[in-house]
Amino acid sequence: MIEKLRLTTRFVDDQDEALRFYTEKLGLVKKADEPFGPDNRWVTVAAEQDDTAEIVLELPDWSEDEEEADRRAAMVGEQPALAFTVDDCHATYETLRERGVEFTAEPEEQPYGIEAVARDLYGNGVVFVERPPDGGK
Repeated sequence: MIEKLRLTTRFVDDQDEALRFYTEKLGLVKKADEPFGPDNRWVTVAAEQDDTAEIVLELPDWSEDEEEADRRAAMVGEQPALAFTVDDCHATYETLRERGVEFTAEPEEQPYGIEAVARDLYGNGVVFVERPPDGGK
């Protein structure tokens, strides 16, 4: 039986740039930054209070023709969003906007709580959800 999520991957063009965005702008913490193979690094970030799920900031290894590379590059921006639970969606929105994070949707009431949607450096969705006191049930 599945117990919990351990890792998810974000393909990035530049691991240092992505690491700065996810730590300095979004406020996640660096969990790992180690050499991985001859020309790569194992770089992960996570929410400070989450000791289980990490996001791998990975350089894609796509060595196909130009058309396939363009198709894959377009897909990177279409990856499903990462969703984070926050205590106060409005405060998170204001803090992250002040840090220069681009939002595509301001905090808005949803059936499951208050949600705001941002984009990372590569156009991937990042969702922040404040659950209602009853847990959204």
